[in-house]
Amino acid sequence: MIAILFCCTGNICRSPTAEAVLRAKLAAAGLEGEFTVDSAGTHGYHVGEAPDARSTAAARLRGYDLSTQRARQVCRADFARFDLILAADAGHLAELKALARPGDRARLALMLDSLEPAGQAVPDPYYGGSAGFEHVLDLLEAACDAWIARWQVEGGVR
Repeated sequence: MIAILFCCTGNICRSPTAEAVLRAKLAAAGLEGEFTVDSAGTHGYHVGEAPDARSTAAARLRGYDLSTQRARQVCRADFARFDLILAADAGHLAELKALARPGDRARLALMLDSLEPAGQAVPDPYYGGSAGFEHVLDLLEAACDAWIARWQVEGGVR
């Protein structure tokens, strides 16, 4: 079982959307039984809350379900539980690297590192309009397709 964790700031927009997109795409590829997918935030601002209503609505229009997700904060145990932790942007990646310890199981990368050029950020749609949530979905759908293609070629997370 390969374990993937998506991480953004409060776990109410980008990371829960990424979680739902990857789950759906893994199911469509017949790979859902080989992966565990979760999401978390670097901060505990929204712990226990449902994803942002705008994220939920935009995702629903594309067939993704965020209704059962609840925000949580990333914790040290995540570095032992997950094979790959994917951060929304460089700031989140830096925060995760600061929490990481030598010997941790988790490899750290950006959500969009499966796309060219690597190093791109998933922009935060929180303070914008509906177009921002659509853009996030466009990016995450492309990234998740590329991650799955990479994992199929490589035989897992490397």
